[in-house]
Amino acid sequence: MVRPATAVDAVAERYLETLAALDPCAATEMGIRGHDENITDYSPDGVAARADAARNALRELDTVTATDDVDAVTVAAMRERLGVVIDLNDAGFDVGELNVIASPLQSMRKVFDLMPTETEHDWAAINRRLAQLPERVAGYADALRAAAAGTSPPAVRQVARGIDQSTSTQQLLLNLVAGAAPANRTLRDELHANAANAAHSYRELGRVLGDEIAPRARTDDAVGRDAYQLWSRSFLGASVDLDEAYHWGLSQLESIVAEQESLSRQLYPGSTVSEALRLLDGEERYLVRGVDALQAWMQDLSDRAVDALADTEFDIAGPLRRLECRIAPTHTGGIYYTGPSEDFSRPGRMWWSVPYGVDTFHTWQETTTVFHEGVPGHHLQIGRAVLIADHLNRWRRLGCWVSGHGEGWALYAERLMAELGWLEDPGDRIGMLDAQRFRAARVVIDIGVHCAMTAPGGGTWDADTAWAFLTSHSAMGAEHLQFELDRYLGWPGQAPSYAIGQRIWLQLRDHLTVEGMALREFHNRALDLGGLPLEVLQATLTAPRV
Repeated sequence: MVRPATAVDAVAERYLETLAALDPCAATEMGIRGHDENITDYSPDGVAARADAARNALRELDTVTATDDVDAVTVAAMRERLGVVIDLNDAGFDVGELNVIASPLQSMRKVFDLMPTETEHDWAAINRRLAQLPERVAGYADALRAAAAGTSPPAVRQVARGIDQSTSTQQLLLNLVAGAAPANRTLRDELHANAANAAHSYRELGRVLGDEIAPRARTDDAVGRDAYQLWSRSFLGASVDLDEAYHWGLSQLESIVAEQESLSRQLYPGSTVSEALRLLDGEERYLVRGVDALQAWMQDLSDRAVDALADTEFDIAGPLRRLECRIAPTHTGGIYYTGPSEDFSRPGRMWWSVPYGVDTFHTWQETTTVFHEGVPGHHLQIGRAVLIADHLNRWRRLGCWVSGHGEGWALYAERLMAELGWLEDPGDRIGMLDAQRFRAARVVIDIGVHCAMTAPGGGTWDADTAWAFLTSHSAMGAEHLQFELDRYLGWPGQAPSYAIGQRIWLQLRDHLTVEGMALREFHNRALDLGGLPLEVLQATLTAPRV
């Protein structure tokens, strides 16, 4: 049965339409059509316009009344999410954002990965978007100047990494059009000219970072407790006791390490965890060689998981049974998911960004990652929300992404697959534990550095302490771990949202299943709410049902 649209839905829909127009890069990521020829304005004026849109939507929300439970959840979620947008803007934290993974420097280039390239029409849209890049990169440079002159300048570490990425992005933009539109010479020439101009704009951005921003950058990586509390809330959709969360992270590490030690002795009697992980790397049964074989392995495992879980553990609709596994054009070592377009013409995709020179991969370490990014992780959660247009408005389905909710669910999905028997192989299970250990370590490092906690063993946290701690708690390669540490230092509050979000998901599940709710019902009810701030998710699922 289709739920009739309400006045609250109308406010949410109008806000999403406004946001899509003001943030076309986000619109493409959300799968909203009609904005694929534009690049987001990241200048101070562009940032202010998006904050004003949030203020206007909240004022409009005050003029309407919730008519049912769905409306009540929408109102609560909008007040929390838009309130965070405004709080970040009031603090000046949203102007000139710079980090190694999710700032405008990456977003303006990464958006092209989501655009189709099959037809001349596709390439024409890319061409028009490329033509806008020089102006938008210049606007972003103005925002960086404003941030450097204000109270929240970027950290010198992030500036240095931004210079490096500005250089590498130039080649990525040129590579984008290398084989484009061979039958249309005029379009091909325009693409190459616009790509060259875009690459030049990134070269100029690197100069701005080095000559103008670096001298004003702060030397301390930490943002401080007050700023961190706001960033943490922005990624969780909930406020947490940072001291308690820090010590919880330490206790989680102890528990996970103990489980790893037991498995290590089972795998290789007498071995330590580090020895067992090193021995696993040499086992032929866990090796995949070459990026093509990696892509095929990802796709096969993902397909098998979807086929096995559909109609048994989860309700998985037809469009969600297609998930594309791809090798990303970048080389950071990260693995990530991008959701489907609203009409599913662009399917959900799992991307693996393979570092330069890496051509051997260890499946014991990454089996759990496929479940995190695919099914029952991000693909099931995000794709399912896109599908339920008969029940939720478009902002609820497409526009309400909360890291603690989404990443917490994906981390919960990893443990769930172990519970369902998919990680019975000791190597695969210890790989899942290594991933869980890594996420728990991030809670400790992120809060520890930014909030000046006392480090284990005494002393204060800094980048060197964090590096030693991180490398002692992960089997990942040094290049990947260095990128990860740079990420935590420049994107405060985001990395802990995985494990803290998982903790809240598990608390909710335990509470509701003890009350008598079946596990499949818990999953269905939770996923059918779409993305939510975690405090809204908790209140909604635990409210008495009438």
